[in-house]
Amino acid sequence: MRRLAILAVVLALPVSVGMVRLQTARSAPPVGKAATELPKPDPALRELIGFRVRYRDLLKRRIALVRQVRIGYTAWDGARRTAVLVLPKWYGPGANPAIPLVISPHGRGGTAQANARLWGGLPAFGPFAVVNPGGEGRRLVTYSWGWRGQIDDLARMPSILEAALPWFRVDHKRIYAIGSSMGGQETLLLAALHPMLLTAAAAMDSATDMVARYDAFAKTPGEAYLQRFARIEIGGTPSSSPAAYALRSPMHYVRRLATNGVPLDIWWSRNDRIVTDQNQESGRLYRAIKQVNPKASVEQFVGTWAHSHEMHPLARLPLALVDLNIVELDEPLSKAVKP
Repeated sequence: MRRLAILAVVLALPVSVGMVRLQTARSAPPVGKAATELPKPDPALRELIGFRVRYRDLLKRRIALVRQVRIGYTAWDGARRTAVLVLPKWYGPGANPAIPLVISPHGRGGTAQANARLWGGLPAFGPFAVVNPGGEGRRLVTYSWGWRGQIDDLARMPSILEAALPWFRVDHKRIYAIGSSMGGQETLLLAALHPMLLTAAAAMDSATDMVARYDAFAKTPGEAYLQRFARIEIGGTPSSSPAAYALRSPMHYVRRLATNGVPLDIWWSRNDRIVTDQNQESGRLYRAIKQVNPKASVEQFVGTWAHSHEMHPLARLPLALVDLNIVELDEPLSKAVKP
C-alpha cells in the first residue's frame, strides 16, 4: 500500500480561497464537542473547519452526512439519462469550494441510484463528491460493457456536472474513477482512453477480457442468457466480431495502462463466482502491466470476498479511498487493517 498521509482534512470554505489542506490539526481553529454532522459554514467568516478522520469512523453508517442530487444528461446517442451525485451535506450554493470528484460507473444490469447507495456517507470524509452515471451502451442501457460512447460519456461527467449545477466546482487536479464488476471494466477503459482526466483509479472484480467473459457466461450457473445480451450489445460473437470484443477489453490496452502514468489499484478475489477465474482476468491484467513496465504505478489487492462485496462503505471501499489519498487519515492505519 502506498504511503498513507497522516493529515487533518480541512476545508477552505469561501469560493475565493478554494480547498486548503493543513499539515496538522493544530492549524485549524479550536473545535468543541464532536458533532454528528459538519456545520454549514458562514462564507463571510472565511474560517477553516478542522475535521478529524479516523479509519474506524469511515466504517460507520453516516448517511445523514451526505445528500444526493439527480442530474439529467444527454448520452452519446442523444438519449436522456440520469446521474446521481452524492455530496457532503454542507456542500451547496453557499459553500462550494472546488471539490475532488470520483466517477463511479455501475455494474452490469445496475442503476445509478443503486450504485450511489454503495458509497454511504463516505463523501463527507474526504470531503469529495461521487457521480454515478446511468450509462448508455451501444444497444442496451444497463449492459454497456465498455462501449466507447459510454466511456466518453464518463469522461464528460465533470463538465456535465458543472454545466448543470453552476454552484458545483470540480477540483480538476483530483478526479478519480472507482467501479466494480462491469463498473471496474469501464474504470479501466476510462483510465486507458482518457488518461489526462484522471488522478488515479481503482477497479474492483473487473471483467478484463470480453472473449473470456462470453465463454464463461455459458458455464456460469444462471448466466447463459448473458451471451445473447453480449451479442446484441457488442454486435456478434467473439468469432464474428473479434475487434469489437477487443475494444471493450482492458487487456487490449495493457500498454497504455502500463505507460500513461495513471496510478491504478486492481482489486480481485479468489472466490469470485460472477467474474470467474479472476486470476485470469484482473490478475492477468496486473501481471501484463508489470511485464510491460515493471515501474508502472499499479498495485493489486487480492482477497477472498464474494463478487463486488468489497465495494461497500462497511467493507473495503474506505480502504481503497485511503490508498488513493481521496480520504486522508490523521492517524496511522492499524496493521490489523488488511485488504
